[in-house]
Amino acid sequence: MSRQRIGSYLSSLSALALLGFLAACGPVPIDQAERSCLRDAEMAQKPRTEVALGVGVGNGKPRSYGAVSFEVSGDYLMGRDPANVFANCVQRRAGQPPSVPLNDQPGWRG
Repeated sequence: MSRQRIGSYLSSLSALALLGFLAACGPVPIDQAERSCLRDAEMAQKPRTEVALGVGVGNGKPRSYGAVSFEVSGDYLMGRDPANVFANCVQRRAGQPPSVPLNDQPGWRG
């Protein structure tokens, strides 16, 4: 294969990769944006904590297990309204306002 042909092939491959990348950055369907933005609204409402405890047996000896996780968002720390966080997130991801307000979203526990 000649250098010119290899260069042309690489240029075409680069163009396809760039198009794929740009397509991934485009708006998502509104229902998908609303579902994914619910988590942002929940995190703006309150921090998330998880506690896990367990006991198991390994090599004939009991072993205990424990874990604690704490997750807090910047929106919560800034005191932002979850409904505004949701609306801004949907606008950013879908390119249009939510079709249903946060308080009427299925799965919202506000």
